[in-house]
Amino acid sequence: MTTYHFIGIKGTGMSALAHILHDSGELVQGSDINKHFFTQTLLEEKQIPILSFDKENIKEGMTVIAGNAFNESHPEVKEAKRLGLKFYWYHEFLGEWLKQFTSIAVTGAHGKTSTTGLLSHVLGETYPISSLIGDGTGKGHVDSKYFVFEACEYRRHFLAYEPDYAVMTNIDFDHPDYFKDIEDVFDAFQSMADLVKKGIVACGDDENLQRLKTKVPVMYYGFADTNDFQAKNIHASSEGTVFDVFVRNEFYDQFMIPMYGDHHVLNALAVIAICHYEGMKSSDIKKLSTFKGVKRRFSEKRFRDQILIDDYAHHPKEISATIESARKKYPEKPVVAIFQPHTFTRTKTFLQDFAESLDEADDVYLCDIFSSAREDIGELSIRDLQELIPESTLLNLEDVSVLQEQSNAVLVFMGAGDIQKFEAAYIDSTEDRTAL
Repeated sequence: MTTYHFIGIKGTGMSALAHILHDSGELVQGSDINKHFFTQTLLEEKQIPILSFDKENIKEGMTVIAGNAFNESHPEVKEAKRLGLKFYWYHEFLGEWLKQFTSIAVTGAHGKTSTTGLLSHVLGETYPISSLIGDGTGKGHVDSKYFVFEACEYRRHFLAYEPDYAVMTNIDFDHPDYFKDIEDVFDAFQSMADLVKKGIVACGDDENLQRLKTKVPVMYYGFADTNDFQAKNIHASSEGTVFDVFVRNEFYDQFMIPMYGDHHVLNALAVIAICHYEGMKSSDIKKLSTFKGVKRRFSEKRFRDQILIDDYAHHPKEISATIESARKKYPEKPVVAIFQPHTFTRTKTFLQDFAESLDEADDVYLCDIFSSAREDIGELSIRDLQELIPESTLLNLEDVSVLQEQSNAVLVFMGAGDIQKFEAAYIDSTEDRTAL
């Protein structure tokens, strides 16, 4: 039996793919750096071996899958090539694996992970499915009817896939280290749309998605009455958000999601549209209401008189959406943003936009920029962003206890780097850990 070896198994996509192969009865192992990463807990629970990087890990007869963060110079990649083993980059292998199933790709500049998680939950409550979610979780089933997976536009990796269906949440300019401008991003999504075999579910409120020229049918969802699936009569309750859905201007049903904010309603609409198209009963689609969320997307805990929220938001629009969710869920509490920018290129490109989105919070704390190994740091620093937010405070790990002054507040820790260490340091900075 072939052993699948994952180079960089702790990566979010890689760990999810490892789960899928393991759950499908395959032998799986992997290697990575020794630093602890949140994805490894579930891998260890399944007793999937995690080794330190070493070319000696690569043995005859293995199939080797390498994460997209690595290149041909990695010792394990070189050894796999030297031995002539079956070798795939992550997106290449995924493109081959999904051909066994009715595949649904979820893509977009924002909302991919949350929407993939929500769709996986709803379909998985009714059918045996496999799913790959960008928070590092994945599950496989030998009798899967559907394969639901997150498809990332970065470096046009999603062009390795030819899915049956695609859900497209939005087109927006991000990853400025790779994409030149919004037209370059649009071109990537147009190329992705050309690869879809059966149908596309797209947000009709997004002007760029409206511009796509497709060979397959498109169902649009959104708030505007021109959409095929439209949300109306939206209101927040103590349990979440309740809204009515109209299909081509006729009332379909009422739904509830345990989240707050317009972006979550849009994500749910996308899920409702694809499930309706696949012939699911509304009573099954209503299992949206039991969704527990995905990792690092508005993950909450109570601490003393505060609410601590951990969120992956790393783009100005995502920051605005996360702050909006916090305000709608906790309308009586001040919202405090603790933000760590992710990559110097993104910070430089969106400096003014970051300032404007963070200004929507009642107080702002800024952490040093989390750099990527693939970029030139240049002259930029966190102080350039602070100058645009006059009332903001620079935060370092030694003085996180200052956050105790924010009584009865919602503290939103945001970023795609290692912002979690600031939340952990804050909790450790108080003696009253029993408050958790």
